Amino acid sequence: MQGLNNKVALVTGGASGIGKAIAMRLMADGARVFISDTQGELGRSVAAAAGCQFLEQDVSDEKQWPQIIGQVEQSGGQLNILVNNAGILGPTDSNPENTQLSVWRKIFAVNVEGVFLGCRTAIPALRRAGGGAIVNIASITAQMPTSSIVAYGAGKAAVRQLTQSVAEYCAREKLNIRCNCVHPGFVRTPALEKGYVDIAKQIGRSVEDVLEAGRARIPLGDYTLAEDIAAAVAYLASAEARHVTGAKLIVDGGILMD
Repeated sequence: MQGLNNKVALVTGGASGIGKAIAMRLMADGARVFISDTQGELGRSVAAAAGCQFLEQDVSDEKQWPQIIGQVEQSGGQLNILVNNAGILGPTDSNPENTQLSVWRKIFAVNVEGVFLGCRTAIPALRRAGGGAIVNIASITAQMPTSSIVAYGAGKAAVRQLTQSVAEYCAREKLNIRCNCVHPGFVRTPALEKGYVDIAKQIGRSVEDVLEAGRARIPLGDYTLAEDIAAAVAYLASAEARHVTGAKLIVDGGILMD
């Protein structure tokens, strides 16, 4: 992807799944990448194998954000790209009637407040670099009912609105900072497969049955790959998307086709 060579990027939740794929793609396109995650041992192992740098971070901890951005700037010289990818699913039997407030708050702390804190802290750093890009990872659940994962869906909808607000602010203030979001569909990651195991137990079916039921909902006929999401992020982070801000890029195999 043009315009990523020698850019400095931070990818949260980069130790596994979609975040790892995003980090690998940005590196392949020439960026210098830092990954952050709560999974310290795994993150250090991934970073060592890939040739990037790892920073241990809980994105819901406000105090950690200035430290993380500071480390990126100190080591990388600047910050050009922030990918707010870190997130948690929560229980797969959490509906509007039985969801505990503690569960709701935990999911929002990571999935919404973590994204807000990332944007808030990165904007001054991106301004110091002369501009850049923020890409937030939302979900197709932001645009559909999610009665069994109610907090997750509501949180991803909040990420979509937050993305638009950040994009509008940065454009109005002439900061040369773009902010967009990617909405993945059903992506075969360890997190999705763990969720399907839980669902299978709840309904008394096999995991294979649940996987096939999920696949049947995808018009293109198979699950989205983490690399598909990474390609979308690389585009939005690159100079090729120089006039794209406040946008949502849906990568779901046609589930939300309209």
